[in-house]
Parts: sequence; structure tokens; C-alpha cells
Amino acid sequence: MSESTSQNDRHGRDAGAHGCSCCGSHSITRRGFLGNVGGATLLGGATLMLSPQADAAAAEPLAAERLPAGKSLRVQPVLMYSCPQPIEKSSWREYGGVQTVEAARQEAARIQADLQRLVPSLDFPVELLPLSLLATAEELTQTLAVDCDVRVVYAAGGWHIHKLLEGGKPVIMFVRHRTEPHYLWYEIAHWRLLRGDKDEFVQGHMTVDDVVVDDEQELVWRLRALYGLRNARGTKMLAIGGLTAYSQPAQEHGPSHAREVWNYELEEMTYEAFGKRLQQARGDESAIREAEKQTDELLSQPNVVLRTERRFVFNSFLALGVVKQIMQETGATNFGFGHCMVREVIGMLDTPPCLLLALANDEGFTAYCHTDLSHTLPGVLLRWIAGRPTFVCNSHFPYNGWLTVAHCAAPRKMNGKDLEPAAIMTHFESDYGAATKVEYTKGQVLTVIIPNLRCTMWQGFRGTIVDAPSRPVCRSQIDIQIDGDWRALQATMEGFHCQVCYGDYLREVGYALQKVGHVDWRCFSPVVA
Repeated sequence: MSESTSQNDRHGRDAGAHGCSCCGSHSITRRGFLGNVGGATLLGGATLMLSPQADAAAAEPLAAERLPAGKSLRVQPVLMYSCPQPIEKSSWREYGGVQTVEAARQEAARIQADLQRLVPSLDFPVELLPLSLLATAEELTQTLAVDCDVRVVYAAGGWHIHKLLEGGKPVIMFVRHRTEPHYLWYEIAHWRLLRGDKDEFVQGHMTVDDVVVDDEQELVWRLRALYGLRNARGTKMLAIGGLTAYSQPAQEHGPSHAREVWNYELEEMTYEAFGKRLQQARGDESAIREAEKQTDELLSQPNVVLRTERRFVFNSFLALGVVKQIMQETGATNFGFGHCMVREVIGMLDTPPCLLLALANDEGFTAYCHTDLSHTLPGVLLRWIAGRPTFVCNSHFPYNGWLTVAHCAAPRKMNGKDLEPAAIMTHFESDYGAATKVEYTKGQVLTVIIPNLRCTMWQGFRGTIVDAPSRPVCRSQIDIQIDGDWRALQATMEGFHCQVCYGDYLREVGYALQKVGHVDWRCFSPVVA
């Protein structure tokens, strides 16, 4: 299955063939910002541009540690069946090959063996709970008492499915056709369960996407989606400088949507308070030594080229150390700087936060320009689904099957383990500090999500990297070939910022959004089965 992350299909998921907004605000324009600071000593230094044949571009990705995993998905397998008794001259039994206690025990043993073989092959953590046999009302009570994140119901027979669906946990129904023994619900899941013996769908707790026939790899990508959702929900954001979206609709709707729909916790910290912590770190010899060590390690990597001043890299590591301390104290796993391009932030950090944010994403946190929840929500979900960093970036005008994206806070560990070649340059619009110009892999398949500003819809497509050019825009740039209906995207695109991730996770994102509700999903690419 192309959507699974097993060793057998990872190549298929990732293979090819088939003015920067990173730091704006409502109260200040880019032109106004640059005009205000253009003559200041803060923004000294010449413009540094990479040629398309930059030194770093010739280097290979560098092996590194895999991104840390999240909380395990607790999976409860349930074998639902019944044991009908013969009644002479009556139609006493239903379809299916599991209609005795002995047959159920044999099928349960097979299911457990299959799952125990499958789970270790996954590259996201799953806690496999004991299988529940379900044929009686008493067994139903026991089954519903198990604390889990999802129930995988092997629907051989029986009629307890409605109670399971009302149990408050997602349910994935697995039925057998060709793998045997035959399951009753292969026949009746669609018309009796989903449509309630009618033509139209009436079931509110399950859709056709919750039913799997025979193929356990079809189960995998659904579990991956639910794993991502388990870790995305309840995220705690550290908003340094407050909650500041890049648009008025996102400013109005983002915080309440994040709290009410995604159960986010939003921890705000003033620039003054953060500045005091940073000043303390500047007087802490151990913090300075650690930042110096990290700077040396980064700049000694064979696929990294320094094209700005070393002190900006050091400043980024020192500030990141402070952020990580505060995140540990507060329990936050996501952060951002509210007005990330304004003089107040650049002056406080003595660099724009671009490199700081990129480094945090490569460590496994989620960190984006601004504290804009409209683009934070898809970024966090996609990071957990994929087990890879997500790159928040500006969209451009889609045309002729192309979309360009660009930003200055670009992670390098895009496949979750290897660091892409990069040059460390100035942030483009300020021509100051440190930012990554990443040489993203040509031919790499991408997931692209474009959330709208009102937090009511996400649009997505699968694409392929055609080029990582060096135009006079945000430093890290990708020209993407759209695999899908680019004209429909052009005609209906909403929002502005994109979230980009290596690999194809469109099915997982769409499935997770079904469970969330309140957010529509429009995918412009054909499903790859």
C-alpha cells in the first residue's frame, strides 16, 4: 500500500516521477519595515545571494537522528461475531464463516498474530491492546470499558456495532472477502450500517472511509492518521509576543478554533519577559559554551555553507536554548514569534528568528513564522502524521501545473532523518542575521496543504519538486509540479501560507479531518492506492 510507511513502500511514498511573508504583521508592511530600519546599524552588511550552483547544492544529504516519536496510538482489536442456533425449517443463520466459539477463537488467534507481526514494522508507535471477543451483552460492556484511542472491529458477524460506534472512540471496521473466513459485514456494511436500509447515508459515526476489506495495509494509513491526530490535538503553543496572525480573518477565528476544535492550549509570553530570559542566558557561561558547541557542529557539517556572519548562527542557538527551557517549563511543543520580522524581534535576538525556527523543526518541535493558528494547525497535524518536519511557506500564483513556494525559516531534515544540503544566509528582506537556503531534492514527492484564513477549509495536492531555485525572494524556494487539477486550484484557492512535507500523506490528512469535523477538505490530486 503506497500510503503505509513500511520498508516495502517508503520509496513509493517519497519517489518522484510521477515580498516574503515570513515575518509580517497587521500593523507594519514590509516596505515600511525596511524603510524604518534601512539606515540603522542593526541592519548592516551586504546582500548575499546564492547562485543556482551554490557550493552546498553539490553536497549530499547528511545522516542524522530520526525525529522523536509522539504518544503511542492505543489500538483495541475487537472480533465481533455471533453463534446462531439451528432451527428446523427456518433460515436460522447469517452469512459468514465465524459462527461458533471455536471458530471465533481460531480467528482471534489469527488476528492477534497478524497484528503482532504488523505493529513492529510501523515507524509510528502503536500500543496493541488485548483482543476483545464480542458476542454477548456482557462482552459488550467489557469491551466498551477498555481505554483506547481507536477500536478496530473485525466484523465477522453479530449486531453490536451500533453500540460500539456510540462508545466515543473512532471505529475502523475490517471485513474479509477473499482472505477468508468470510465476514457477514462485508455484505451489509454499506447498505445496512451506513445507509440504514435506505438509499442515502444516515450513519453519523462512520463513513465508507472507515471500512477496510482484506488489506491490512489499508488499515495502516488510517492508524497513521489517527496517530497524527492523537498527537496534534491538545498541542500547547508558546506564543512569544502574543497571538499574531498574518491576516485579519485568521486573527479573528484562529485562537477560538484552535481551542474549541483542536483542544489547543495557548501560552502567551511578552517580548519583554523573553528578552530578560535571553539576557540571562548571555551571562550564563554554560549556555554560551553549549551554543558555541552547537554552532561549531552545524558549520562543520560537510553539506553546510556559511554565507553570513557566524555570530548570527550562535545567536540563533542561544535563543533556541532559551525557548526550549521555557517550553519544558510550560509543556509547550509548538512556538513562534508574533511579529517575527519587526525590529523589536530582530533587535532582541540580534538575528531574525528564521534559523532558530528551522533548527527547532529539525529537532522535532513545530515552530513557524508568526503565531498564526490558521497555518499552525495543519503544520502540527502533518508533522505527526508524517513523522517529518513541515515547511511553512508562501504560495504563489498557480499556473500551467506549477506552484512556487518560498520562505526563510526552512527545515532540512525533511525525510525525518537526513539533513538536506544548505547555505546559511541572511534573511532576505532584512538582509541580516541567519536563515537557511535549503537545496531540496529534485524529483521528491510532496504533500502541500493550503489552509484558508477562516479556519474552515484546507486544500491539498500532491506535487513533485522540479527545482529549488535562487530567485530574489525568501531564501528557500521550491518550484512544484502539481499532480492534479491545477486549474481548479487556481480558480478556488484560498488562504496564503502553505505547509509542505516530503511524501504523500493526502489520504491521512483527509481522514483525520473527518474525525475532527468543522474543517472541510478539498484534494486536487487523484488518490494513489
